[in-house]
Amino acid sequence: MQETILSLSPGDWDDYELIDTGGFEKLERFGQFIMSRPEPQAIWDKSLPESEWKSQAHAHFAKEKNNPEKGQWEQLKRMPHNWGIGYSNKAGLNIKLNLAQTSFKHIGLFPEQAVNWDYLYSKIKNSPVAKPKVLNLFAYTGAASVAARAAGAEVTHLDSVKQVVTWSRHNMESSGLEGIRWIVDDAMKFIKREARRGNIYQGIILDPPAYGRGPDGEKWVLEEQINEMLKVCAEILDKENHFLLLNMYSLSFSSLIAANLIKTNFSKVENAEHGELYLKDKFDKKLPLGIFFRFSSY
Repeated sequence: MQETILSLSPGDWDDYELIDTGGFEKLERFGQFIMSRPEPQAIWDKSLPESEWKSQAHAHFAKEKNNPEKGQWEQLKRMPHNWGIGYSNKAGLNIKLNLAQTSFKHIGLFPEQAVNWDYLYSKIKNSPVAKPKVLNLFAYTGAASVAARAAGAEVTHLDSVKQVVTWSRHNMESSGLEGIRWIVDDAMKFIKREARRGNIYQGIILDPPAYGRGPDGEKWVLEEQINEMLKVCAEILDKENHFLLLNMYSLSFSSLIAANLIKTNFSKVENAEHGELYLKDKFDKKLPLGIFFRFSSY
């Protein structure tokens, strides 16, 4: 098992482009609209002059002084608050995703995850189980859930925020799909109940935040709880036919931490990959965007 880095290849996604990075910001195109927003990893200089960023962008996210995660969008050119883009690959995955400007700088999509959507689609299409059961925890707006459903899986989608579950349903419907099971709950509470019930999944997707809250105020701290969560996931993951995908975005985490977590909690780890996810801008600068670990029995 070697550490690797994964990224979209140039031209893989017509509706997305990372144009430039630097100065703690990134300039991106989603469909026909260009956005500039904060990026704490982009500690180098921008390649384009500031004037070019301003002339290209339709909107810029201005963060609050006391809370870098919150702020507001400044409209620089006319664009809608909500819009949609598509994603497809050569294997047959074809989904539609709905975007919006939020007060937390996000727009409902993490483009670096496209390589994992491809992985999920391939694993489910080639599963020894006809309709594998897949659990997506911390599922956010559900691009991974939609990709898994498009491949034919029975998908359970869980997030603690009702609004993003509604957003996910919109993504499913826009993609011409149906049948995803929606759960608004605390992830740890849910999987512990599933373990007690003896429910088993052939696939588990985890994309936990560094910090979070459950629907009833339950506290989530990645460093304190991810080990326990993976222990429970090991109980509900099919021992014979399975895959697991773990993503983590924390400035203090390396993929070696993910590898150790998996190694100590799962007795059988085959076909494993771990490393960094990144996106490359037009000037060949690679922006790191989290770590991953994924393995499967086939």
